[in-house]
Amino acid sequence: MSSDASRPTVGAVVLTMNDRPEDFPQAMESLLAQTGIDLDAVVVGNGCVPEQVPAGVRTLALRENVGIPEGRNIGATEVKGDYLFFFDNDARLPDTDTLARLVAEFSHDPHLAYAQPRICDPVTGVTLRRWIPRLRASKPTRPGVVTVMAEGVVMIRRDAYDRAGGWPGHFFLFHEGVELAWRLWDLGTHGRYVPDIVVHHPATDPARHDTFYRLNARNRVWVARRNLPSPLVPFNLATWILITLWRVRDRKALRVTLAGLREGLAGGEGARQPLAWKTVGRLTRAGRPPIF
Repeated sequence: MSSDASRPTVGAVVLTMNDRPEDFPQAMESLLAQTGIDLDAVVVGNGCVPEQVPAGVRTLALRENVGIPEGRNIGATEVKGDYLFFFDNDARLPDTDTLARLVAEFSHDPHLAYAQPRICDPVTGVTLRRWIPRLRASKPTRPGVVTVMAEGVVMIRRDAYDRAGGWPGHFFLFHEGVELAWRLWDLGTHGRYVPDIVVHHPATDPARHDTFYRLNARNRVWVARRNLPSPLVPFNLATWILITLWRVRDRKALRVTLAGLREGLAGGEGARQPLAWKTVGRLTRAGRPPIF
């Protein structure tokens, strides 16, 4: 990875558990093929020694699986760059100028903290609802300002990431992107969804994770209790509970969800840093009041 002072610098963080022997090499090949930027990449083995890593790419082996957000935090300390790019190890950059185009978005807007490309399945072309960082998701090709992020493939301005405190490491998995996005908005910055920049990712189901329903529920509570002004916390949780009762039909899944809710209410979310009411107003005007 050569260095050129005239090019933007991007630090890329990729996590691995050595469980995607076909996807991971393709992901790394597409990452290292990027042009127009100065790339510094690290592969973090979350509870393992990284395998299949291309020559010249640094690795970091963690003794235990510390979870996705904390693994990303650790990886971010190992790379240099004005921008951080967090990249799932089963994703692929179909064009060699993908990162350069994402960086260009920041040059147009000094208050832009993160840029979210459109993620789509490489076979079907489908963009899943959870990959579209806004409430109205019927048209995945519509660009605009967004208040959350799909954390698996996202570029973040490095200084904003540092000021926001990075990902909430203790979340382990799920909703860390909501928390980080809110923290970035609280700095007076914002995010943008850029659907004409496309990244490929298999359309997998998050419920494939054994802990999905429990951690999803627990972290929903933690996000609200850590970040929202006190009067908004019950409104946020009540809205989520009603939607969950309406959507989840499987009784076992519902029981696990309610167990996660109880776990979240029992504590463990960490120190509160409530958003400023000004930030709540900005989020609301951007189309997503933080009670949803």
